[in-house]
Amino acid sequence: MTPTGQTDQPLDTLLANYARGSLSAPLHALVESHLVIRPEGRRFVSALEAASASQIERVEPVSMPDRDRRLAAIFAQADEPVRTPAPPRYARDAVVPYPLARYLGTSLAETPWRTLLPGVKEYRVSDNEDGEATLYWIRGGRKIPSHTHEGSEYTLVLKGAFSDIHGHYARGDIAIADMDVDHQPKADPDEDCFCFAVTDAPLRLTGPIGRIVQKIFRH
Repeated sequence: MTPTGQTDQPLDTLLANYARGSLSAPLHALVESHLVIRPEGRRFVSALEAASASQIERVEPVSMPDRDRRLAAIFAQADEPVRTPAPPRYARDAVVPYPLARYLGTSLAETPWRTLLPGVKEYRVSDNEDGEATLYWIRGGRKIPSHTHEGSEYTLVLKGAFSDIHGHYARGDIAIADMDVDHQPKADPDEDCFCFAVTDAPLRLTGPIGRIVQKIFRH
């Protein structure tokens, strides 16, 4: 589903980069989780992967020194019994798809939240000069502070829904914003909203509240 006011092009580009394997670890987890929730997108991704595979097949084979010795070592390992570890507890999370839960390393119930604003909590998974990966918990009817972007922001809705200037986003939707967008996402009033957001550059808060909480977003 394409939210009102957006085209499919940014999402198609994101899926194409996923098929090529060129996404960062958090963004890869975001897209893979989107495809778990919205499996209809896998047909498009499979077509892109098939196209990439056909290009790889045209590449000349590379000679492998000590080929026989390496193959013998691989086959010897195959004879060893495989021990299957018990799945971690976060693998059974009903809200967070396994690819994202595996990246986060925690379930939604065990997430170490911190309060950002009244009604808004966050769990910052990674934070560096190249951007952030953050899990958000927005109480029903609450808003994220107005902000724009120094790069691109990708937000996957895990539970509930929110609206911004582009439209309405529900579970499985990916909202994509860039430096031309200044928005203030607001959770639907009847349910808390959980989202996973990945940016490739820091956010820049706008408006009076933004000046107050800017340090909170950066530390």
